[in-house]
Amino acid sequence: LMDQRPVRTPHHSASGPALVGGGNIPRPGEVSLAHNGVLFLDELPEFRRDVLEALRQPLEDGEVTIGRAKSTLTFPTRFMLVCAMNPCPCGFFGDPRHSCTCSPTRIRRYRSKVSGPLLDRVDIHIEVPSLKYDDISSRRMSETSATVASRVAKAREIQSQRFAGSGLRRPVYANSQMTVQLIRRHCPVTVQSDAILRAAIDQLGLSARAYHRVLKVARTIADLEGAEQIQPSHVTEAVQYRSFDRTVW
Repeated sequence: LMDQRPVRTPHHSASGPALVGGGNIPRPGEVSLAHNGVLFLDELPEFRRDVLEALRQPLEDGEVTIGRAKSTLTFPTRFMLVCAMNPCPCGFFGDPRHSCTCSPTRIRRYRSKVSGPLLDRVDIHIEVPSLKYDDISSRRMSETSATVASRVAKAREIQSQRFAGSGLRRPVYANSQMTVQLIRRHCPVTVQSDAILRAAIDQLGLSARAYHRVLKVARTIADLEGAEQIQPSHVTEAVQYRSFDRTVW
């Protein structure tokens, strides 16, 4: 038995069967080996596009089914997907201290390797700027991992109590697993928050799936703060975590 959550880090040359499972005798892929843990994909656009597209069903359904002539097997795939990528092939687009050497066409081609439907299934995408020397060398104390872990544990306990006895066929333990029905029940918003969401959909062109994911993230931010009601500030912060939906991307 495993006593720690798995962390899987497949290379960008991984094939489709290696990632989602397959073979003459069906075997679980990385998405199933990362069940209840983390699947980290570094250099995301370097993965083959068809391999990345194969992630859509496991992310959406929490399971993957592999059919063969003699048998059909279903493997669980409830994992946290964490990805990293450069803003462009040379890595310097948007960096005020370096000049990007990529043409607009090359940047668009690079980013198009990650499709919109796949990004829709990622709750949070943010830009991480390069650090300055003062930031790297600073001895200023920040929150410890133990402090953050304690806050997360409290939020998870809130969510565990929230979904206890939900009566669904597939148990729900966290906000990320909420169905549309549960989102409507547990993510009511104020008039002001609704106006923020409306503006985000109109200006960013958010899909219905992205809209629901914003609500899940806002609910989680509220839980981390110990707030029972989703506030406008929670919705605003959740929208800010959709950087790939902005026109600059």
